[in-house]
Amino acid sequence: MCLSVLWAPQSHPPAQLGPGGGDAMTPILTILLCFGLSRDPRTYVQAENLLQPILWAEPGPVSTWNKPVTLWCQGTQEAQEYRLAKDGGSMSRTILKTLDSKNKVKFSIPAMQWKHAGRYHCYYQSPAGWSEPSDPLELVVTGYSRPTLSALPSPVVTSGVNVTLRCASRLGLDRFTLIEEGIHRLSWTLDSHQHNHGKFQALFPMGPLIFSHRGTFRCYGYRNNTPYVWSEPSDPLQLLVSGVSRKPSLLTLQSPIVAPGENLTLQCGSDVGYVSYALYKEGGDVLPQRPREQSQAGLSQANFTLSPVRVSHEGQYRCYGAHNVSSEWSAPSDPLDVLISGQIPERPSLSVQLGPTVASGENVTLLCQSRSPMFSFLLTKEGVAHPLLRLRFTYRAQQYLAEFQIPVTSAHAGTYRCYGSYSSSPYLLSHPSDPLELVVSGAAETLNPPQKKSDSKTASHLQDYTVENLIRIGVAGFILVVLGILLFEAQHRQRNPQDAARR
Repeated sequence: MCLSVLWAPQSHPPAQLGPGGGDAMTPILTILLCFGLSRDPRTYVQAENLLQPILWAEPGPVSTWNKPVTLWCQGTQEAQEYRLAKDGGSMSRTILKTLDSKNKVKFSIPAMQWKHAGRYHCYYQSPAGWSEPSDPLELVVTGYSRPTLSALPSPVVTSGVNVTLRCASRLGLDRFTLIEEGIHRLSWTLDSHQHNHGKFQALFPMGPLIFSHRGTFRCYGYRNNTPYVWSEPSDPLQLLVSGVSRKPSLLTLQSPIVAPGENLTLQCGSDVGYVSYALYKEGGDVLPQRPREQSQAGLSQANFTLSPVRVSHEGQYRCYGAHNVSSEWSAPSDPLDVLISGQIPERPSLSVQLGPTVASGENVTLLCQSRSPMFSFLLTKEGVAHPLLRLRFTYRAQQYLAEFQIPVTSAHAGTYRCYGSYSSSPYLLSHPSDPLELVVSGAAETLNPPQKKSDSKTASHLQDYTVENLIRIGVAGFILVVLGILLFEAQHRQRNPQDAARR
């Protein structure tokens, strides 16, 4: 029988990788009385037909600074001693098997530090000799600020379409690693390159995607001189594959132009039997899924509330429906823009060229202008859930302006405002212009339908009085004309006898 004895300082338990270096991480003396003696298991004569040990880390191989980590080495029931070694020879630890350890032992790191990061192997010794080394385990500690992870063109794509995952950081990181969370924990690593906006990034092509490819991803970055010191993980990005099911509708019951601090509810719904809905912001993340709420006429819907609204909520949104948790997602809804006002200090002005009162059927031009540079102007009408028009600027008479030409009907009567925006951030708007009231003649009944019979009778009487007055004015004018003719004839007759007497 083989006998193993370990001497180590009392202040450092043999089952831990201590925070200090040197002697704290290595046993002072190990006396191995076996068939062969050596201080390094890699120089031991390895026995044939011994199972290769397995090495893994809990909670995972990527650890946050100062957090505890446990390394497990699994061998066989006959194993009597385990050894953990770090490449470079800077750290190693030997531990004897106890009665309750069965076929595996653990090496504990109470607080993860820079020096603990690296590449590890483990070995075990049995009466037949030393095993082969385990597959390498790369232990990583995070330290840099987190990069951003986004999907191009979208994290929700149709089956069979390619998608690119972009990991980017403002730090000068040399490489980026993309990890798919899950049982298999797949990973990919690429060199970074500097984008024209100054960011360092790596592009990971994925696809063509099928339904089974959906998953959650994170990315990390690191420098070449410290390959085991990574950045903090990016925010998770969920990749979804949509199908051909009929698209739901996405709307808001209020104006999509909101100021920071206000509340905005986006409603996704369909008459298809979807059981859950997901909301996605273009260039951002898929928001948490919401179960459906049944409404009337067989419609189902889910409400996504942005409360309170922040500047980061600006952008274009779509939503998707799913028949059950495991099914693929529907086709995307039509896009809905969420616009944040008050982000540009200037306030444009709004005027109408033909005057605020126009007849139905005429063309009217609403002029939105600003002395400060604006790339585009947005015209909205109160009481309408969606913006009406957006036009790119023209420059004339030292003004940035846009002319909104509208063929007027009674439905166009109401209160209008306009906003300006920059090309770099089209969803961030200026302060609104002063309101402009547009009155369409002949549109009173359309805009303000009668609520009571008495109101209808009053309007009818007013109209009758107007006709009667016009008739009276016409009769009076006719009488005045007749009287003028008679007076002219009377004067003419008086002159005739006088003329005859003179002759």
